[in-house]
Parts: sequence; C-alpha cells; structure tokens
Amino acid sequence: MALLGGIEAGGTKFVCAVGTGPDDLRAVVRIPTTTPDETLPQVVDFFRQQIAKEGVLDAIGIGAFGPVDVRADSPTFGWFLDTPKPSWQQIDFAGVIKQELGVPVGFDTDVNAAALGEYQWGNGQGLENFIYLTVGTGIGGGGLVKGQPIHGLLHPEMGHILIPHDLSADPFPGCCPFHKDCLEGLASGFAIEKRWQQKGAILPEDHPAWALEAGYLATGLVNFILMLSPERIVIGGGVMEQKQLFTQVRNQVRKKLNAYLSVSQITDNIEDYIVPPKLGSRAGILGALVLAQRV
Repeated sequence: MALLGGIEAGGTKFVCAVGTGPDDLRAVVRIPTTTPDETLPQVVDFFRQQIAKEGVLDAIGIGAFGPVDVRADSPTFGWFLDTPKPSWQQIDFAGVIKQELGVPVGFDTDVNAAALGEYQWGNGQGLENFIYLTVGTGIGGGGLVKGQPIHGLLHPEMGHILIPHDLSADPFPGCCPFHKDCLEGLASGFAIEKRWQQKGAILPEDHPAWALEAGYLATGLVNFILMLSPERIVIGGGVMEQKQLFTQVRNQVRKKLNAYLSVSQITDNIEDYIVPPKLGSRAGILGALVLAQRV
C-alpha cells in the first residue's frame, strides 16, 4: 500500500504521522503550535527523518484549523486566512510543505479531515451524508455529501452559527473574538472555562454547566439537522469526554425538534444517530491520510 504522510494542524498542537491506515501508523509526533517560524520547521524535519527511514511518501494530507483556503484553483490554496490564532494569519502552509518535501499535498479543514477518517474507517462507514463536529477549545464542523467534503465559498464554519442567547439565564457575553455569543463563543471549552472560571474537565457531572452546554449544543445540532439532513452526527473533542453530555444532548435535540421529523433514527434510535467518533482522538490524523490518498 502507498506510504502516506498526515498532518492534523490544531490550535494547540500539530500531530504528524506516517503510515497507511489505522493499523499501520509507523511514526507519530506531537508538536506544540507556537509560531509558524517555530512549528513548521519541526514538521518538515519530522517528515525528512521518516522519508530517510521509511522511503518516499506518495503524498501528504493536511487537515488544518481555519479559516483556510480549500479552493484548489485559488492562488492562496492551502493558506491560513484570517484565523483568530495569533501569528498564523495569511500563512502559505500547504505551499511550505510541498516546497520543502517535494510531494503532492492534499488539504482541507481539520474537521473535514476527521469526517473523512470516520467515513473510511469509523462511524461514517456506509453513509453518504453525515457531519462531524468537534467540541474542544473551539468548535468546528465538517461534513460529507455523497462522500465528498462540503466546500463552497470556502468551507463550513459550523462553530460560528448564531444561536439564541438568553442573557437572563446566561449572562456570560461569549468569548468569540469575531461574534461574541456564536455557538463557539458560548459552548466551546474556552467558553466553559471563561464562564465558570474553571476548566470543564474538573467540573462535577451535576454542575449546571453541563445542562447549559447540552442546550447550546442541541440548538446547533437541530439547525444542522434541519439544514443538511445528515444521516448521522459524529461529535468528538475534549468537551465531549464528559460522557453524560451525549445523553443530555440527545434528549435536548428530541425536545427542540418537538416531533417535527418523524424518522426512526431520531424518534427510536437517537443513540445510534448522535455518536462519538469510532476512531476517537485519531479521527483527524487518520483523515489526513485519507486526504493524502485522494490527491
């Protein structure tokens, strides 16, 4: 099988790997996301070492935090655009990798990549249309339609949809630097920490944070269900490691839909409709390998 490289470029760390699939990851490294001048040379050095050890790579796939330019015919294809990540605006990411390593590069968002990983090896297998949402430090969403990532003007920005915000019930103004109280601004891990002055990981299961969180996430999911009609919703990210959230979110989705959609996946089998990623935290890096396969 073709030997491939993958990069999952996250706001906190870059995960880089060489292999052919989930049963053959020959090397994996995690590099802190600092500045482009510090991070990108470490990424390039990792792949040079692996090429020397394992042989030539057929391609490298990149799934990156956004916004990014995913239009293959664009002069800024593979660039970070006006991302809120300091120092990373207007950086030719894919171009650097291609120039330094001399291999074809596949490029998309980190969440579209994770969706591809789940499509090929995880909870998206056998489905043509589904979405992948990550709820971590930020919130992002990717989707596949007929097995292809959703693209348009750029790519989906599901974390930045505007949702109802009752300030009397939740006076927290939101933390998104662009929209304040969009979905990410109210329900991301960063928002949880800012609102409650504690990281979500240390809040008890019965803390009021989780009912509030489930309500916001369910509102977002109902909008995605009504707009995109996905066959399944896969939700990953560190915040969703609070396992009680899945039950709360599923219950809230049913409540907010109010029996409007009479489909068995929601009325009878919602536990199989809103699910965690089968690939767990590896969905993104394995999806990057799928992007490399598709170059």
